Amino acid sequence: MKKVINNAEHVVDQMLDGLVSAHPDELKRLPDTTVIIRKDAPIKGKVGIVSGGGSGHEPAHAGFVGRGMLDAAVAGEVFTSPTPDQILEAIKAVDGGAGVLLVIKNYTGDVMNFEMAQEMAEMEGIQVASVVVNDDVAVEDSTFTIGRRGIAGTVFVHKVAGAKAEAGATLEEVKAVANQTIASVRSMGVALSSCTLPAAGKPSFTLAENEMEIGIGIHGEPGIERVALVSADEITTILLNKILAEIDEESSDVAVMVNGLGSTPEMELHIVNKKVAEVLRDKGMNVYRTWVGEYMTSLDMAGFSITILSLNEGLMELLVEDVKTVAFHV
Repeated sequence: MKKVINNAEHVVDQMLDGLVSAHPDELKRLPDTTVIIRKDAPIKGKVGIVSGGGSGHEPAHAGFVGRGMLDAAVAGEVFTSPTPDQILEAIKAVDGGAGVLLVIKNYTGDVMNFEMAQEMAEMEGIQVASVVVNDDVAVEDSTFTIGRRGIAGTVFVHKVAGAKAEAGATLEEVKAVANQTIASVRSMGVALSSCTLPAAGKPSFTLAENEMEIGIGIHGEPGIERVALVSADEITTILLNKILAEIDEESSDVAVMVNGLGSTPEMELHIVNKKVAEVLRDKGMNVYRTWVGEYMTSLDMAGFSITILSLNEGLMELLVEDVKTVAFHV
């Protein structure tokens, strides 16, 4: 497989340097770490928001560092959780005295390492809380998880928690609204092709030309089933039926994210969104805001995920609060 890299062992390090070089006024990298933080961090009296995970999901998570979202993102190696000591450095770097919230995607390594870092930070006198995102409705347990996986819905958690923290809320208040978002967000994805890890140089699994994997994970974990490829409208309907079965009130206001997994053109993502809008309208649901693009990818995987966030007035206000990051805009 062809890759635009120099050395597979240095892809994360060089990527982070390249990101900061592109946005020197907004971002900085902590020396000798894989941590990207806001240029103005720490902010005195503001709750710090830290997230992260394995690399390969760009723009997640460093693309969401900035005013109104994350204060720091910690990058692990490709599809590998960052280590507790790296996470600890991020916590310490953004602690402005009001505490720090960790937003963790539900993968065994992430949960274990972030919780270990939380304990280490608390031993140093830093107040830390954490939430675990589990928005993927596809499978209950998987190769990487106990319980449901955390996928693109995590971006909405970043946005809502970040806006609440930016407004001066306490750590308890920020954690509460993050958990409210987690309880209200559901996602599911589909793959048309595999992804290729730089170190492996070959696809992590194979799909025939006429096959797709329903319910795929963002690390290439197996989904619900492998079936014949059908039209965009049919794929969208399959995913939405599963997602909406998990949404309590079908008449509610919702936010939508149609997320590309790395190699799906925006043309195709907008075709998907056309069907999403039609289905939700026919069910009497009001689409408050929609985001279409790449927010949480899987290297070069072809496919997409759909995320639905059920909204109340408070979440609506936080979702559209001003934000300044590389990858998320309102």
